[in-house]
Amino acid sequence: MIHPSAVVSPKAELGTRVEIGPYCVIGDQVRIGNRTRLHAHVVIEGPIAIGADNVFHPFSSIGARSQDLKYAGEPTRARIGDRNTFREFVTVHRGTTAEADTVIGSD
Repeated sequence: MIHPSAVVSPKAELGTRVEIGPYCVIGDQVRIGNRTRLHAHVVIEGPIAIGADNVFHPFSSIGARSQDLKYAGEPTRARIGDRNTFREFVTVHRGTTAEADTVIGSD
């Protein structure tokens, strides 16, 4: 289910039974696994792969470019496993270098 106020890129890949709440923004190169739930105002930018059964609470910012001062603008990625919970106002950035993804495992 995608709330009518959510903005989802046509290039995003959504698994089955994904729930996207009000005012969420899902960018290009985003893959979201089955049964993942996004509460209101979650922003997910790619490239990122998110596993199944994750929960993102309001105002989470996931997959944005690195804030590290060493980041030189090269393509970077993030990967998130299954069954994780991201509470309100959490930020998860992509890796700082092309060789170093940001990786969050399962559970």
